[in-house]
Amino acid sequence: MIEEILWYYIGLTVSLTIGFSIYGIASRPHLVKKIALFTILGDAIYVLLVYLGYTLTSTNPPVYPGGSLENPVFPTQSQLISFASRSVDPLPQVLIVTAIVIGFATLLLLASISIKIAKEYGSLMVTRLKEGESVE
Repeated sequence: MIEEILWYYIGLTVSLTIGFSIYGIASRPHLVKKIALFTILGDAIYVLLVYLGYTLTSTNPPVYPGGSLENPVFPTQSQLISFASRSVDPLPQVLIVTAIVIGFATLLLLASISIKIAKEYGSLMVTRLKEGESVE
């Protein structure tokens, strides 16, 4: 019972974090705040993917019932079904590790672009950048 309540709490928290991040990106006029909210949005999506790839019913770690390389044992159909029901899909975990590296590279790119914008226009406010006046 308590596991289900925590499960829904995590889902609600991640959903609210994603919603507030999208709202902040759309409503905040400062570029540094937009970059920070973009990073928070990416992290919340990573947590959401881990949340979706997790198996709630697993109690003990899955061990493949196939024996060792020296002495292979071919598992039965019921052993394979039991193994698959307790296993976690590794694909979301691999994609998240890749997305973290790409997100870090994107963050560095956005930070360097914002530094160039600050040097060129003297401000990072989107409302001032729309005017197009550069600092000479």
